[in-house]
Parts: sequence; C-alpha cells; structure tokens
Amino acid sequence: MNVAVLFSGGKDSIMACWKAIENGNSIKYLVSMESENKESYMFHVPNIHLTDYIAEALEIPLIKGKTSGIKEEELIDLKNILIHLKSKGVEAIYSGALYSNYQKSRIDILCEEIGLKSISPLWHVDVEKYMNSIIELGFEVIIVGVFAYGLDKSWLGRKIDSYTIDELKILHNKYCVNIAFEGGEAETLVIDGPIFKKKIKIIEAEKLWNIDNGIYNIKKVILEDK
Repeated sequence: MNVAVLFSGGKDSIMACWKAIENGNSIKYLVSMESENKESYMFHVPNIHLTDYIAEALEIPLIKGKTSGIKEEELIDLKNILIHLKSKGVEAIYSGALYSNYQKSRIDILCEEIGLKSISPLWHVDVEKYMNSIIELGFEVIIVGVFAYGLDKSWLGRKIDSYTIDELKILHNKYCVNIAFEGGEAETLVIDGPIFKKKIKIIEAEKLWNIDNGIYNIKKVILEDK
C-alpha cells in the first residue's frame, strides 16, 4: 500500500515511519505542516524547519504545507494537502498519535472525507515499553522543548536513553509527567536511527528559556555519512 506519514521529525512521527515500513507499506511522502502559531493544537512547532534535512537523511520525499495555526481552521490547510496526496496515488495516512483524541479524531475524519485510510500504529501503546523500544531499536532522540513542571533548562538538548527514562519515571510519580510526553510536556527530534541513510549532526544550537519552559533552537545542521 502506498502511504504518507504526517511528519514532524519527532520520535512519534519517526516511529510511525518505522511501523509503516514494518507493515510492508511503501512510504511515498512525508508531510510536514509549518504553523505560524507556536501553540498549535494540531502540529509540532519546535525545529520544524529541520524536516527537510531529516527527509533527506531518510531518502523520502517531503511535502510541506503552511498554516496560520488557528484552532480548527488549520485542519482546512491539512485537508488540502491530503487531497493532493490522494491525487498522487497515496492510499493511507500514518500518524504518530499515542493518546490524543483531539488529533487522532480529526485526522480520522479528514481521511474519511477524502477517501484515505487513517492508520495510527502507536495508538494506546504502553508508554514505558514504547520509550524503551525506541532506544532498543537504535534511534537517537534529543529533547528540543520542555513545557512541564519538573523539566528544567538542563533537559534541553539532552539525549533520551535508559537513564533519562528512569528519571522520567521518577518525575511521573512526583509530578505526573507523561513518560512519552503525550501531555505536551516536551518535544523531541530524532537525529539518527536504523531507517536513516545519513545522520543529522548539530553544528549550532541555543537554549531559549522563558521562566518555566524552553526550546532547544537548532540553528545549523549537516548530514553525515554513516
């Protein structure tokens, strides 16, 4: 089946790619939406400009759309992209939704209206097993945004490994931080993994901190051979 993956470059969209390949599907396109609204209800914002590099590293064509990010109206912008994808032979859309009914339900409705199959292969996973599986598969994931109590500036740019997960479990017990960040606690970026043909090397980045939240703003990267 020819599919496209809604793609931010974060761990969940990369794992949706992994699952699509594992399911025997052919990923024809990655789809990234660039929102003008930093608090978009639907779309990932931090470092979304890096999807060009990640798509190149994965050797999968990228289709980009723009949206003002206004709640509900941003779905119209996504719908137009999905209609275009169907015209190019795409039969199904993969998304990395874990537990967000808001996102999944809207993607499901759009796909049904257009005549595409909506697939969310990570839906209701065990979050601890899921996070450990990402590491075990060999994906290199860094944290590029933190927005929850218990996550301070030191977490920005940090690689997710088994020690990180142990700390997140402690924060979950103490502050109810979701280990997989499904509550919007943090955002991630994947810079290498088993489906990457090249890896992302960060050349320049800065930590932007605002009282109790922050962004790891990546200003320059290069692709390196593996």
